[in-house]
Amino acid sequence: MSFFQIYMLNLAFIIGMMTLLWLVSILLKNVSIVDLFWGLGFVLSATVYFVLTDEIGIRKVLLMVLVMLWGLRLSVYLAWRNIGKGEDFRYREFRRLYGEKRYWWISYFQTFLLQGLLMWLISSPLLGAQYNPLQQELGVLDIAGILVWVIGFTFEAGGDWQLARFKANPDNKGKVLNAGFWKYTRHPNYFGDAAVWWGFALLCISAGSYFPVLGTVLMTALIIKVSGVALLEKSLKADKPEYAEYIRKTSSFLPWFPKK
Repeated sequence: MSFFQIYMLNLAFIIGMMTLLWLVSILLKNVSIVDLFWGLGFVLSATVYFVLTDEIGIRKVLLMVLVMLWGLRLSVYLAWRNIGKGEDFRYREFRRLYGEKRYWWISYFQTFLLQGLLMWLISSPLLGAQYNPLQQELGVLDIAGILVWVIGFTFEAGGDWQLARFKANPDNKGKVLNAGFWKYTRHPNYFGDAAVWWGFALLCISAGSYFPVLGTVLMTALIIKVSGVALLEKSLKADKPEYAEYIRKTSSFLPWFPKK
């Protein structure tokens, strides 16, 4: 099959998955379950690409291992953090805004299909890295991609772990975490997420696919400008007075030494 055919088949697969997840959310009256599926959805997409592309080479196996480690860790972490705490405030606000009688079907288009479409667009490097059977031997770009992925995974997983420990201490309520990974960037988890995807992009380029890297560009733009850094900082500035000083000292995204 061609690249486009495989890519479109995965779109159909994702729509089916998100529709099923939406039906479950109606039964549970909890749209937040869509967030738990984000990492797992990429694991399943990479698996679809793995099955539908022709040859099995070292890069394909390597990519699947990296995607599974990243995606499953993220979904397990979000499940541990969110299950039992009710629906996220964002979805509660939408439910109040649209009304209970309408929100059940509005959520399908506004949340589930939209997230599915973004997942599909972003997943393109995962297909690009597996598609070209003529570029199966690992090269310098593959090694660079692995190193970037390791850095990203360390920052993301380490940042999440440090933040969970910080929030678990009641004495830290209202305070700002500025130690560990958080000393060098205000958003180590978001930086790590972006770096992981640039690791995938380098594997994609090494396989001879260039256009699919736009999926990584889209992911990075969403993290920095839309759903990640920009949205979180807006709420933190309002809730935590100490955050202004933290902003003055600490790099916003790329890790760097704090200002004195």
